[in-house]
Amino acid sequence: MAKRLLVAIALWALGGPAGLHHLYLGRDNHALLWMLTLGGFGMGWLWELWLLPGWVTQANRTLELPRDGPPPFSPVRFLGQASVGIYFGLVALMGLSALPGFYFLALPLAVGLGVHLVSAVGDQSSDLQATLKAAFITAPIFYGRSLAIFPITLTTSVTAQRHRCYKSNKGTREKLGARLYRLGLAYLAFTTPLAYSVFYNTAATASYVAGTIRSTLDWLSVFPSLSSALESVLLLPYHAWKMLGFSGGSFQEWEQVFAFVHSVQNERQRMALKVLGIHDDATPEEIHKSYRELVKLWHPDHNRHRAEEAERRFIEVQAAYELLTQMRKPKPT
Repeated sequence: MAKRLLVAIALWALGGPAGLHHLYLGRDNHALLWMLTLGGFGMGWLWELWLLPGWVTQANRTLELPRDGPPPFSPVRFLGQASVGIYFGLVALMGLSALPGFYFLALPLAVGLGVHLVSAVGDQSSDLQATLKAAFITAPIFYGRSLAIFPITLTTSVTAQRHRCYKSNKGTREKLGARLYRLGLAYLAFTTPLAYSVFYNTAATASYVAGTIRSTLDWLSVFPSLSSALESVLLLPYHAWKMLGFSGGSFQEWEQVFAFVHSVQNERQRMALKVLGIHDDATPEEIHKSYRELVKLWHPDHNRHRAEEAERRFIEVQAAYELLTQMRKPKPT
């Protein structure tokens, strides 16, 4: 049966984050990806309205077009592979970290499957065996580290790109019931460990998430603007819960995580104020004045007799100024 653009648009509008339009067009991998990420974290779903006409045309095509060589490199697909790989790794950390051999088996498997899922979206695919092999080879190098997700994701994403290829269209159509059954199993396999950790192993999960957040913020401390933006994003669920009046039960454990993030913000602001030598209620003009004076005082060109100390102080002053201006920037109304 021919696919209709109006039906695809209606399904995109009504159930886009759940991938209903992709299910209608026979793009099951894309549908599963949207189910697990709520429409590509919201951004992908909004963008793909403009891509629907091309997908409908592709779904209605009965003959396979000859294509020579691998698909062209796509920065968007590569970024998607990395993002979903990290996302799957974080979910594994929350739900499966208590398993023996987690860093050798569960973590690289989760990251590799996340990267491959993005690789298999649309008319493209990759070599699953090569992708998982790269994940399992990289994992032992960073054993026991919360940030192991990042190097594993990088190596698997690069490997998946190196082995990218077009799917072969054999012209067969699987029944809807079998497709839904397979998607349902994949969805349960992803969400069940996560749901157990969030609602029944809350204390351990919250502790692990806090540790991961601490490591990430420490790693990003050299980029004050990026670190502050990440802290603000992490605090959004906490503010939403407060507005909705949630409290007690498992929410108490998660409040501790968000309280930790908030304490990091306060501590970083206190240290920045100390570096610039100003008080807590200093005006933007006072902050800028202190910054200009300290930059001149500790500029390495003016302190060749103590170059190492001057360079360290100069960097601290710049980081403190950037952090305070970012945190005290007026919020749009």
